[in-house]
Amino acid sequence: MPRCFWCTDDPLYIHYHDHEWGVPLRDGQRLFELLLLEGFQAGLSWITVLKKRQRYREVLFGFDPQRLAHLSDEEIDGLMQDPGIIRNRLKLRAARQNAQAWLRLADPVALLWSFVDGVPRINHFEARGQVPAITAEAEAMSRALKKAGFTFVGPTICYAYMQASGMVMDHTTDCRRYAELAGRAPL
Repeated sequence: MPRCFWCTDDPLYIHYHDHEWGVPLRDGQRLFELLLLEGFQAGLSWITVLKKRQRYREVLFGFDPQRLAHLSDEEIDGLMQDPGIIRNRLKLRAARQNAQAWLRLADPVALLWSFVDGVPRINHFEARGQVPAITAEAEAMSRALKKAGFTFVGPTICYAYMQASGMVMDHTTDCRRYAELAGRAPL
């Protein structure tokens, strides 16, 4: 079955590619989780984060922003001992800071989707070299999120977030998911 160039033969990656990546996501809780996971991924491969996602869900209160906003320094110290997650103090503090920023937003889902005017962008890239790492929309999202108090939200992270959450559909035209998702009406 043809898949995007980045999808390896790892069953976890295949499932993520086939069922999650590029599917328009408007659930606030899941968008928040994905934003934090994209931040944890910075400098690492996405498969590393996928393999640790379940443990993150367990130790980060199901990515509940209300609970994460009150994560204590002592709890962060404890998380630094957990081999089931990426043990990076800056990223763990960013999770707390980003939860606080998320809670200050009146409508985080609307804000995030505003960078594509509320409608998934369907791209028609044929090859890996055509898929950008950054777009003007991702740069605008990054600026807005940083202004709102978020961290680990640079333009590359924001574009990967937009791809993963289906704000932009970047399955290449040779991927079977391209036809499935490109044919969808805007949600």
